[in-house]
Amino acid sequence: MGTFTVALLQMSGCGMDQEASLAKGEAFCRRAAKAGADLALFPEMWNIGYSFPDPEDVESLASWASAAIGEGDAYFEHFRALARELGMAIALSYLQQWPGAPRNAVTITDRTGEVLMTYAKTHTCDFDRERLCTPGDEFRVCELEFAGGTVCLGAMICFDREFPESARVLMLQGAEVILTPNACTLEGHRLGQFRARAFENMVGVAMANYAPPLANGHSVAYDCMIVEKGSGVYRDTLVVEAGGIEGVYLAPFDLDAIREFRANEVWGNAFRRPKSYAGLLADDVAAPFHRDAARREPV
Repeated sequence: MGTFTVALLQMSGCGMDQEASLAKGEAFCRRAAKAGADLALFPEMWNIGYSFPDPEDVESLASWASAAIGEGDAYFEHFRALARELGMAIALSYLQQWPGAPRNAVTITDRTGEVLMTYAKTHTCDFDRERLCTPGDEFRVCELEFAGGTVCLGAMICFDREFPESARVLMLQGAEVILTPNACTLEGHRLGQFRARAFENMVGVAMANYAPPLANGHSVAYDCMIVEKGSGVYRDTLVVEAGGIEGVYLAPFDLDAIREFRANEVWGNAFRRPKSYAGLLADDVAAPFHRDAARREPV
């Protein structure tokens, strides 16, 4: 099987200038393909640089909503064609057209330009302006064929990764590598949290973040193999961590090693006791966690 390489596209955003974001995104994808990447991963809501309007300004709210795109739109189709031209999969993040309010989404397109999966952010940041978006309602995985074989991919977006259930559901659906577009400051706590998602679910994780000024960079990837094969010696699971500057950062995942580790070690789904977890499905919120802005959608 060999190596599956994700290019983390760490870029400063272009705001609402979609022509600029398209040109910059294409240039970084070309750099990723030239470097040998199998897939290029964008930071969160790339087409409008994770921009939000004043919710009280009707005109700016309408302009923002009109910037949402979907399959068939020129912006979206441009990156499908680019994936086909470069022979490289692309995980494009964007503000997605949706009945009512738009969604915060990522679409995985394979190296032939075929759309494999679109995922919309489930845990929208309802404590801030992201409450303007419609939340997604399910986590999904897809099988991606690349030059070296196949890999099962999952996706979560930014705030999703702060809930252990997100990565856990993706693992249960078969994800081997989880892609994560991001748009916030990544410091030690969040990086450690992300590392834990890989370890506890026995998956690879890859996150692309914005360079300053929108965020602080530090796009990062971890694998899950905490011990050296046959030695019992603990190892660092860090695959790559960027600094604060723009760039294309390659995250190579050794799928054979990950699969062997998953087949033999104790984490993941081997010793879980799901019948004891009924409380995880309860919809009530007890003190001190009441928040007026929180949305709980019916299951």
